[in-house]
Amino acid sequence: MPIIQIQVSAQASAALTQQIADGVAELTVQLLHKKAELISTVITCVSPQDWVVGGQTLAAQGLHSFFLGIKITDETNTKAQKAQYIAAVFEFFKSLLGALHSESYVHVEDVRATAYGYGGHTQEWRYHARAETEA
Repeated sequence: MPIIQIQVSAQASAALTQQIADGVAELTVQLLHKKAELISTVITCVSPQDWVVGGQTLAAQGLHSFFLGIKITDETNTKAQKAQYIAAVFEFFKSLLGALHSESYVHVEDVRATAYGYGGHTQEWRYHARAETEA
């Protein structure tokens, strides 16, 4: 787990989707220490003509942008890890897309373990089940 939602100002292609998914997953594993097999990613491409920042389209500004939202279980990462992740994601998209508008966002959302889960179980349930198994 986590779930990652990405909007990117680019024309959709299978190759771009795979590049984004692979690059973001790699950073998520390396910097936030999440399990690769539990990462889900949804990528939406938006034409730069349809993305407006400061009253002008990105196409008119000759820039790209992205928004990445990632939900992680609260208290599983430090402030420093999250800051490093945000910086690395920005640099990744800059290397992939070229000139980025500074209004490109990464939102790391810490979600309470009792309010977040997958497969019908909360992260809190998983924590206690794992603790019982290890005891």
